[in-house]
Amino acid sequence: MNIEITGVSKSFGKKEVLKNLSFSARGGQFVGILGENGSGKSTLFSIVTGLQKGEGAFMYNGTDLLHNPSLRAKKVGFVPQSPPLLGELTARDNLRLWYSKNDMLRSLECGFLKLLGIDEFIDLAVSKMSGGMKKRLAIGCAISHQPEILFLDEPCAALDLPCKERIYAYLREFVAGGGIVVLATHDIYELVLCDDVYVLKNGALSLYEGSRDIKSLVGQMSHE
Repeated sequence: MNIEITGVSKSFGKKEVLKNLSFSARGGQFVGILGENGSGKSTLFSIVTGLQKGEGAFMYNGTDLLHNPSLRAKKVGFVPQSPPLLGELTARDNLRLWYSKNDMLRSLECGFLKLLGIDEFIDLAVSKMSGGMKKRLAIGCAISHQPEILFLDEPCAALDLPCKERIYAYLREFVAGGGIVVLATHDIYELVLCDDVYVLKNGALSLYEGSRDIKSLVGQMSHE
């Protein structure tokens, strides 16, 4: 499996937010998109997952997923910054909107929902969950259809270390099984997970090939 995202561009009025962005990934690869807040990471992810219109192509084994929404829905999972959960429902009820009962129970017992630790708060209402619980539940919902490609928009922002490690463990397992993870972040400590790192700055995307120490990365991301 290979994906190739090419020529993604987006303007709001006269402001060009994304300028002909391109990158590629293969099965079993973890890709990081590093950028400051407001750099356009969320806009990029919204376009490639079909939530927002923009120019470009998203090729999956020769098929453009931007023009094949049914195939895109099968192959791609997306977790935005704000989890799209129903606050008055429990974790179980939210999952049942995406899973059959048997598939949900199986995954809670020995699958990815278990790995994410969702079984520990399965009957808790979303309105009473911590931010980390909500993020894990959102990932659980996003993988219900067993996608091959996951786009995650800052999934671990402001979470505590134990919760981050739950999510990282799941992502490592997903990639080890041949999946592709594309992670948008501004947390340089997440880059240890990534095979390739791209920097999004001033609307342009470039492959980062330098040292991954803090000083070098901050210099690369800086607008100065």
